[in-house]
Amino acid sequence: MSDLVRLSISLEQPLLKQLERLVKAGRYTNRSEFIRDLIRQRLVEQQWTDRRQEVVGTITLIYNHHARQLADKLVDIQHDHHENVIAATHVHLSHDLCAEMIMVRGGAVSIRRLVDQLQQQRGVLHAELAMSTTGERLH
Repeated sequence: MSDLVRLSISLEQPLLKQLERLVKAGRYTNRSEFIRDLIRQRLVEQQWTDRRQEVVGTITLIYNHHARQLADKLVDIQHDHHENVIAATHVHLSHDLCAEMIMVRGGAVSIRRLVDQLQQQRGVLHAELAMSTTGERLH
């Protein structure tokens, strides 16, 4: 880890109590760990708004595999975005429902476009993008 720097902050008493509850609920051993995580989370959010940044994410799809030609459409869309799709895993949840997890990497705009195209398909019940980072700017 890099050199640690100590700093102090001023908070109103009610806000400090809320912070203490968050630290305890998150099972952090101290406030510093919690604050570091908050800062990293904000940095990741900023990366997803910066068109120049390469980001990483996971798309989770829940869909009815009986929907007409849906599986083929989902595969075609992923092929259209082959530069972003790193890997995909297909899971059978029930006789009717499937889940697919698609790991992606690239520009946030193209990844969001991919998510939009996937979730707009008839038979897709839910699509969720978990945004993350390559980690390059979190040091």
